Amino acid sequence: MKLPPDIQFHQDIRLLVYRPHGLVNEATVNKIISVIGELEATLKEPFDRFSDTVAADAVDLNFEYIIRVSLHRRLTYAGRPPIKSAILATDSTLVHYGRLHALLTQGSSINVRVFQDRAEAAQWLGVPLELLTAEATGKSIQK
Repeated sequence: MKLPPDIQFHQDIRLLVYRPHGLVNEATVNKIISVIGELEATLKEPFDRFSDTVAADAVDLNFEYIIRVSLHRRLTYAGRPPIKSAILATDSTLVHYGRLHALLTQGSSINVRVFQDRAEAAQWLGVPLELLTAEATGKSIQK
């Protein structure tokens, strides 16, 4: 599967890395949700997620949309093995939306945490810090 340039998938450690740049809006969130859904259907095995929003310089979202997306993800992932989803955010709006997403997925198989420190996110995910600092390439998944 060919991935967009702002998404990488490290199959060896089962980690999806998403790095949006510029504007984060419904279209960009819908794109990553679509990619996650395709990977979940294709791979049939759980994988963790890391969203690095540091390069995002504008946000055009609202609470209603975040609630809808969070509940959608909670329902579509129901009954599957637990995964971790780390969100690196320094923008206060993205921190708030990330925390809302974490709250709405609480009690499901999706464990979301918001971080402001990349090293803490790497430690929580159990991955090398270098993987979370490299630039996205849109690497294809190797089977």
